Amino acid sequence: MGFFGGYENAGPGVPKNPEKKTVVARFFEIYVRRFWKLMTLNLMYFIFFIPVFAAMTIAFSETISKNLKILGVCALALLMILTIGPATAGFIKVIRNYSQERNAFLWSDFIGAFKKNYKQALIMGIIDLIFAAGFITSVVSYNEWASQNTVMYIPFLICLSCMLMFILMHFYIYLLIVSTTLSLKNIIKNSFLLVGVSLKKCIFTLVVAAILVLVIVLLYPYSFFVIPFFPISFLGLLICFNCYPVIREYVIDPYYAQRGEENPEDNYGKLKGDEAVFEDKGGQEAPIKAEKKKKIIK
Repeated sequence: MGFFGGYENAGPGVPKNPEKKTVVARFFEIYVRRFWKLMTLNLMYFIFFIPVFAAMTIAFSETISKNLKILGVCALALLMILTIGPATAGFIKVIRNYSQERNAFLWSDFIGAFKKNYKQALIMGIIDLIFAAGFITSVVSYNEWASQNTVMYIPFLICLSCMLMFILMHFYIYLLIVSTTLSLKNIIKNSFLLVGVSLKKCIFTLVVAAILVLVIVLLYPYSFFVIPFFPISFLGLLICFNCYPVIREYVIDPYYAQRGEENPEDNYGKLKGDEAVFEDKGGQEAPIKAEKKKKIIK
């Protein structure tokens, strides 16, 4: 007999349906469990942004000639255009599986999604870069003009609202690219509609992202050493955790329901009836007590 009552007797087992955890608890449980893989994924995705920092370094260098600057910046910009969209698709595919507590092979799934969704993600990446440049230029220009003429605050606010909506749509765009076979036109359309039906989730996610970015900016340059390993994967997990269930509810589940088929994701990780070799009754079995050993008198 041990100090805590012995270990010879078998208990009732682990409950098959444990007490349901809160959303916050489930999120951080997933994050902690996948912590090292998320750090690795963050670094993998960060590598595709290196051309941006390299281009900025070349552009502001005083030792490089003007012609070499133009050539170097253009080459790095082209490299980013060709890779950033597909890399985002690979990043989202892996992190989506993590957020739904599904298995993902870090390298093979990333590269597989990069290749499989290359065309759509490439086009979307180019659209992102064009819109980002347009929005930044417009917001800065309208804000400057508004200081001279208050009427210009109207286009300034319109541009700001469109930029905000474009950002919110990205909570769904790449998730839809890696999760559906929709055309890019329908993906953008559905992303706009999904923002409308999940506005609270989107705003909450955006606020958390804004707070995290603000902290990183305030702690710069010290935070620069953390960026390759932490914030991108954390925000990606938060976006997928909050937004993928919305895609399932409004896009994926209705598709299978319309076809009269069962969604394969509902049975993820479950054995089929013929494959089940025993019935799991965790938490329901009667405790098994060990037989008492008879004392032997020598």
